[in-house]
Amino acid sequence: MAASVAAAAGRLRRAIRRSPPWLGPSRRPISSEPPPAQASAVRDAFLSFFRDRHGHRLVPSASVRPRGDPSLLFVNAGMNQFKPIFLGTVDPRSDMAGFRRVANSQKCVRAGGRHSDLEDVGRDLSHHTFFEMLGNWAFAGEYFKEEACSMAWELLTRVYGIPENRLWVSYFGGDPKAGLHPDLESRDIWLSLGVPASRVLSFGPQENFWEMGDTGPCGPCTEIHYDLAGGVGAPQLVELWNLVFMQYNREANGSLQPLPQRHVDTGMGLERLVAVLQGKPSTYDTDLFSPLLNAIHQGCGAPPYLGRVGEADKGRTDMAYRVVADHIRTLSVCIADGVLPGMSGAPLVLRRILRRAVRFSTEVLQAPPGFLGSLVPVVVQTLGEAYPELQKNSAQIASLVSEDEAAFLASLQRGRRIIDRTVRRLGPSDVFPAEVAWSLSLSGNLGLPLDLVELMLEEKGVQLDTAGLQRLAQEEAQHRAQQAEPVQEQGLRLDVHALGDLQRRGVPPTDDSPKYNYCLGPNGDYEFGTCEAQVLQLYTEDGTAVASVGEGQHCGLLLDRTNFYAEQGGQASDRGYLVRAGQQDVLFPVARAQVCGGFILHEVVAPECLQVGDQVQLYVDKAWRLGCMKKHTATHLLNWALRQALGPGTEQRGSHLNPERLRFDVATQAPLTPEQLRAVECTVQEAVGLDQAVYVEEVALALTAHVPGLRSLDEVYPDPVRVVSVGVPVACALDPASQAALQTSVELCCGTHLLRTGAVGDLVITGERQLSKGTTRLLAVTGEQAQQAREVGQSLAQEVEAAAERLSRGSRDVAQAQQLSKDMGRLIDAVDTTTMPQWQRRELQATLKALQRRANTALRKLEMGQAAKKTQELLGRHSKGPLIVDTVSAESLSVLVKVVRQLCEQAPSTSVLLLSPQPVGSVLCACQVAQGATPSFTAEAWALAVCKHMGGKAWGSRVVAQGTGSAADLDAALSTARAYALSQL
Repeated sequence: MAASVAAAAGRLRRAIRRSPPWLGPSRRPISSEPPPAQASAVRDAFLSFFRDRHGHRLVPSASVRPRGDPSLLFVNAGMNQFKPIFLGTVDPRSDMAGFRRVANSQKCVRAGGRHSDLEDVGRDLSHHTFFEMLGNWAFAGEYFKEEACSMAWELLTRVYGIPENRLWVSYFGGDPKAGLHPDLESRDIWLSLGVPASRVLSFGPQENFWEMGDTGPCGPCTEIHYDLAGGVGAPQLVELWNLVFMQYNREANGSLQPLPQRHVDTGMGLERLVAVLQGKPSTYDTDLFSPLLNAIHQGCGAPPYLGRVGEADKGRTDMAYRVVADHIRTLSVCIADGVLPGMSGAPLVLRRILRRAVRFSTEVLQAPPGFLGSLVPVVVQTLGEAYPELQKNSAQIASLVSEDEAAFLASLQRGRRIIDRTVRRLGPSDVFPAEVAWSLSLSGNLGLPLDLVELMLEEKGVQLDTAGLQRLAQEEAQHRAQQAEPVQEQGLRLDVHALGDLQRRGVPPTDDSPKYNYCLGPNGDYEFGTCEAQVLQLYTEDGTAVASVGEGQHCGLLLDRTNFYAEQGGQASDRGYLVRAGQQDVLFPVARAQVCGGFILHEVVAPECLQVGDQVQLYVDKAWRLGCMKKHTATHLLNWALRQALGPGTEQRGSHLNPERLRFDVATQAPLTPEQLRAVECTVQEAVGLDQAVYVEEVALALTAHVPGLRSLDEVYPDPVRVVSVGVPVACALDPASQAALQTSVELCCGTHLLRTGAVGDLVITGERQLSKGTTRLLAVTGEQAQQAREVGQSLAQEVEAAAERLSRGSRDVAQAQQLSKDMGRLIDAVDTTTMPQWQRRELQATLKALQRRANTALRKLEMGQAAKKTQELLGRHSKGPLIVDTVSAESLSVLVKVVRQLCEQAPSTSVLLLSPQPVGSVLCACQVAQGATPSFTAEAWALAVCKHMGGKAWGSRVVAQGTGSAADLDAALSTARAYALSQL
């Protein structure tokens, strides 16, 4: 028996390792019961099973845009939204903190980053960039291996009716290097459920040990596989379901430590499950994709989809079908969740997906313009019931896809012309310039994928300068790194073990309600009370819990209560100091406060010894806190004003504030106009001028669910939650019948706010840029900074007006016109970079652009007139001949070049080189060779020979060139010029 099991194990290992992701040749019925007719029924059956039979709470899918997780471009697994539970950082007052057993169907995107399937999509029958992950979870030991395996087996075999003899399982076989024993518990559970030992296989950590990342919760997993071959010949296995048992934590040093609490995390791809249940050879043949494939066929007129891959797929037609069908699903889901095509991060990945879909639809399927947008209703039809946001945003999705498709097709046409023109200029052995390819790329001006540029060049038999391209990519990466906002240091944090230790000891979460204890004093100033607290725990910089810290030590301080605001909700942390009770003359500076799982950790540098049990008094930095309060209330007013100016559908995408400035990201259909920016400022000023009361109240989260106009973000809110209402009492604002939340700013917010709006003083939007298509980032200042910005803007406006008057009067000569042009350039730089109202900046930029054009036109006319005079003087001095080499007074290189060109126009058979000494000691040089000059006589080489003699440099083309240098002996330079020319004539 043992030998036969070992032989079967060997066969399965080989089968798993050699089986392609999806072969699916068998179309035989897999059950005597009729399979679920539609994918929606499969999804519903999963959710109903866990809710009705096993008491799981159904939670909605999270957005594919990660919530507060910078390590991810997209949500790529069902467990992403539950990371705070696994890490122990979940807010104990939030609804999520009460989760024990939950299930859902999660929208997932795997494109870009560590887990990317983008380049594989279309090449085979299994990969997708968007997929749905069915999952069930048990937190904090609610249940573990036995229950999880039993539920999975019951669902697959009894509910879905999959024959038991088609299912194989694998479990973790241990890792001696890591000191991990085999997961015999999982093995025995499967055997007890009736799975034959010949179909229960052990594998190592690569296959059956799941990790969240380089660090964090992890554990052994057991996988359920489906045999596509049905027992005929060698097994053809595909993974159906992965059950992960999180019981360890991967530490920063690579070691594994037991988790304080164990969790179950399972995931099963809906698309693959549906293919099995519907007896289809691939996921693309299911009813999740067939409506799309039919719509593509009808819209393009291409041959019908036949499911071919590789060499059998002539012309890559079927690959194009799969690419377009997959990508339009991904685009629709991402745009519905607020991820729009853009220039960096997830938006850039989405832009690549869209352009890849356009390429295959137009170049392979010969789709008409606007075709991709026409597929959006089909996606909504198949997925909209499960994910209502698709139905809500369907028009916007179709419009955005069509708009970007049209822009890309225009760029593609223009890119072909640029490539054709560049290729015509290349020599037989020349490579295509990297600079031109880069300008065509997604990182350049036209947004063409580089692989498409390479393909277009390959079709013409031209090789690309790949080394130069790599250099440009490195330079771009360095530039982006320099331009990126500095990443704030994470500072001290409580890890999952520290949090588990506190919970095990019964330490309650930090009472931070004193942070809201402030009021207006009799003189109108804000008064912030102190807070008395006890030291509960101290932590060293590496997170080790200690009973005391010594002089000069940087440490983390956990108190039973605090009046410090810990950074969250986009508001910067408080700073300040604390003192020991009875020792007021020794200050312990507090640099930052952070919240970790309901515990507030204060970062302190201890000037003296501090011990657990010490009584302390805390003092917040009043100016810093008040600055944050002003900016936070101003942020709410700005959010409200944007809705007033842009419409009620305007949504906040994020914000961050500190006493210096506020940053606000908003979803917009188009860039804001100067008029809209000014209107937003005026709306805020009006609210500030009214000095309205700011009402704050804690209410049950359920009361806020259906209030029209109430602003909230895609965040996990505590329950009860704080509601901040401007000018209207909270009870009135939350009354649906009052519609008050539509008339003023009402938001869910845990931040600290002013008690009246008047203290904001003023608000000026000082900056605006597109983060991605459809998302605008605004920068703003308040109070005195805002007033200074307005004064600077007014001063610059007066300077622009004065420059316009000077331009209208005209210039007497070239020098005066050149000075005016320089002054215009200085003004342009000042307007571009100075802190001032953004609406005014945009208006002045438009005015200066027009003035600069007029100034340059006037300067060119004066230069042409001056050049004509110099030309006549030179023609009078030189008799007709093949060469003119001379000096002439010219106020700029531009004038000198014009003189040279006019001379050559009037004497086409003459080659001309002119030098012009300048008052500062430099010498300008310009030259042009005659039309009939020998090929070896080039202007660039002529100018280079002369300028090199003068210790300078030169540049230009074969016909015209210019340069600079310095020479005490002009005659020697002129002699060099004549000698070189005569040697070439």
